[in-house]
Amino acid sequence: MNLSSVNASVSTAGYQRDTYTKAVVKNVIVTVLCISINYINGTLLHTFRKHQILNSNPRYILFIHLVINDMIQLLLSTLLHVISYALHRISTPFCLIVLIVAVAATQNTPLNLAGMAVECYIAVCLPLHHGQICTVKKTYIFIGLIWVASAFNVLPDLFILLATEPLQFFHSRVFCARDYVFRHTVKKRDISHIVCLVVVWFTIFYTYFKVLFAARGASADMTKARNTILLHGFQLLLCMLSYVRPIFEQGLTNLMPKQFLSIRFASYVIVQILPRFVSPIVYGLRDQTFRRYVRRYLFC
Repeated sequence: MNLSSVNASVSTAGYQRDTYTKAVVKNVIVTVLCISINYINGTLLHTFRKHQILNSNPRYILFIHLVINDMIQLLLSTLLHVISYALHRISTPFCLIVLIVAVAATQNTPLNLAGMAVECYIAVCLPLHHGQICTVKKTYIFIGLIWVASAFNVLPDLFILLATEPLQFFHSRVFCARDYVFRHTVKKRDISHIVCLVVVWFTIFYTYFKVLFAARGASADMTKARNTILLHGFQLLLCMLSYVRPIFEQGLTNLMPKQFLSIRFASYVIVQILPRFVSPIVYGLRDQTFRRYVRRYLFC
C-alpha cells in the first residue's frame, strides 16, 4: 500500500506543498469517506455475527473476511493520510507496524476474491461435492493461509530493511509511506505483484467462465450469473489498480508536473478508498439473503 496523497513531496516537479485550505478539504473528504464506508461495512459485520444462516455459510465467511480487510486497509490508509499532514513524520517502529498490517490487508483482497471465485465454481459446477469441500473449518483454514501468504510477501521487505539500514534509522522519525520506507525492495515487490496478478486473474477467468457456461447449460438465471461475474471482475480490477498505480501516477506527473499533489490525491481516492465501497454493493445490497437482514441494522 502506498500513501498517495502527501503534504510535502520531492518529485520531478520539485518540492510541493498543499495550501492550508486544500489540506483541510482533502482530509475532510478522506475522513468522511472512511467513516461512511466503514459504518456500512461495520453494519455488514454486525449482521454477519448476529445470524447463524450467514456465519455458518463459507461464502459469507469469505465475504466478511473481505469486508474486514477493507475496514483495516481503509482505516490505516486514512490514518497515514492524516498523519502526513498533521505530523508529517512519525517514529519508525510505529510506521513499520502500520505499513506491514496495511500491506498484508491489501494483499489479502485479491487472494480472497480468488477464493470466492473457486467457492462459486464448486457450488455451481460440483454441487454434490460442495458440502464436503467447502466447510466452515476449511474456510477458516483458507483464510489463515491467505494471511500466511501475505506475510511471506511483506516480511522479506522488513528483513531487507533490517539488514540494510543503520540502527539509527529505527530510532528516527520517517515519512510513513511504503515507497519511502521500503525503498530497497521495489524490484522484488514488482515481481510479486506480477505473480499475484497472473495467478488471480487466471483463477477468476477460469472459474467464472466455467460458472457462466454451467449456468447456461442448466438454464439458470443468466442475468444474475452475468452480473455476478461482471461485479467480481470489476472488484478485482479495482484491487489490481494498486499494483499499476505508480506507473500511471508517474506518467501523469510527467505530463502535468505542477499537479503532482492533485494527481496523487485523486489516485489515492480512486484506488484506495472507492474500491472499499464495492463489497457492500455486491453483497450487502445485491445479495437477497444479506439484504433481508442488513436492513434491520443499517439505520438503527
